[in-house]
Amino acid sequence: MNLNKLLVSATASLALLAAAPAMAQQDSQQDPAATEQGSGYSDPAAAGTQDTNFSDAELKQFIEAQEGVMSVREDYIERIEAADSQQKAQELQMEANDEMVDVIEEIGMDIPTYNSIATAYSSEPKVRNRIEALM
Repeated sequence: MNLNKLLVSATASLALLAAAPAMAQQDSQQDPAATEQGSGYSDPAAAGTQDTNFSDAELKQFIEAQEGVMSVREDYIERIEAADSQQKAQELQMEANDEMVDVIEEIGMDIPTYNSIATAYSSEPKVRNRIEALM
């Protein structure tokens, strides 16, 4: 697998996964106290402050999950870009996001761990090197 493609896909996937809870909060939660509670998704801005001691098994799961996420992303990207309205594009993004979450969870990985590894891959050379060695 092309490493640049993995990085771009991991970053794009992370953005899609992070966007869904924000959209859900915007639509259904007007209570400021409710939005202060964590959504269970990793914060990409926290890179460098997180634990990056992932096991080889977790990194292998991430690689497998990332392949599935890339496939879902490729299936939806043209449809999202060709959407005839912003609302339709957002619906397709949420649908793609749900499928990506399903792919990740079916492999046995939770979303916060996936997001942590994706963030670490793009910001921590030692994690990137370990993932590349396992590919």
